[in-house]
Amino acid sequence: MSSLVECFSIIRDPRQESKIDHELIDILILCVLAVICGAEGWQDIEEVGHARLNWLQERGFFKKGIPVDDTIARIVSSLNPEELQSCFIKWMAAVEEATDGKIIAVDGKTLRHSYDKKKRKSAIHMVSAYAAENGVVLGQKKTDDKSNEITAIPALLDLLDIKGCIVTIDAMGCQEKIAEKIVNKEADYVLAVKDNQKQLHEEIIDFFETSRRFEFKNVRYDYFEEAHKGHGRVELRRYWISDMLDTISNPGRWASLQGIGMVESERYIDGKTTSETRYFIVSIAPDAKIFANAVRKHWAVENQLHWVLDVSFREDDSRVRRDNASENFGVFRHVAVNALRNEKSCKKGIKAKRYKATLQSDYAQKVLNGIF
Repeated sequence: MSSLVECFSIIRDPRQESKIDHELIDILILCVLAVICGAEGWQDIEEVGHARLNWLQERGFFKKGIPVDDTIARIVSSLNPEELQSCFIKWMAAVEEATDGKIIAVDGKTLRHSYDKKKRKSAIHMVSAYAAENGVVLGQKKTDDKSNEITAIPALLDLLDIKGCIVTIDAMGCQEKIAEKIVNKEADYVLAVKDNQKQLHEEIIDFFETSRRFEFKNVRYDYFEEAHKGHGRVELRRYWISDMLDTISNPGRWASLQGIGMVESERYIDGKTTSETRYFIVSIAPDAKIFANAVRKHWAVENQLHWVLDVSFREDDSRVRRDNASENFGVFRHVAVNALRNEKSCKKGIKAKRYKATLQSDYAQKVLNGIF
């Protein structure tokens, strides 16, 4: 099941059969096409449908024409988001093969304008998994708020094939059960450590500070450093990793724990220097280059993919919030991101590709060919 149409075709339609004028698969394909072409809401989706009606009907969709925006909104909002997300994950599993050593970054993001003051609904928080090498989304899970990432992450991991991969998560995911879940699925982890694991955090800090004070004498460790320059900015990163686990309390509580790590970042911008130090626990071999690759790619996802969703898709400004609409619309955005990244003939960024798809039907078709 590698075609998105095939995956979406198994979604249950909640409408009464006698009242169906437009097939559910038609609505879903229109939503994906419209979001690729720059749509940000229901009226936009309807307009894209009218503009591309001939193209859609040539492929067997919308024999009765395009429905009005309120109909589209009502249908999409009524869909079970778990079911839609499951279909998306199955599609991605078919087209994005898991390989040994591949980095899967798990990270959370709040859709700031998804709150509904009248209905007293707080903003939606989504936990997503990304294939870091090519920046595509593998799956997502909704939580009521950021604090519930702890339960959402294992549920998301249950849906994914992560065998042989390295899963990276920020400090919220530094939990014994999450580490165990990753290992049970035959993957490795690189987990950031902060004050939510206060004793562990302090012990790792103490180990590296003491080791540096004595120039790492009699300490088993590996080291790597790298520099990045560009746009008037220089960044130096230093990575240390050690397998001396007797320096922390009860290391056995962390499944397959192999090492502890420290990363120092120094940034030089416009004559000003800022620095940051982060700490980690890992189940990978204590190899500083492998450690550096995992940490670097997780940061890239935080910075690049969230930036794409915020700037190119204006996700944070979206007021789509009716029933399940926010979560389901998020799936359409992720399909669009993946399809646009997969289209290689245009060498420009996602925002430019969306604009090109809006103006040129042939290019929009080229993007869609990669997922249909």
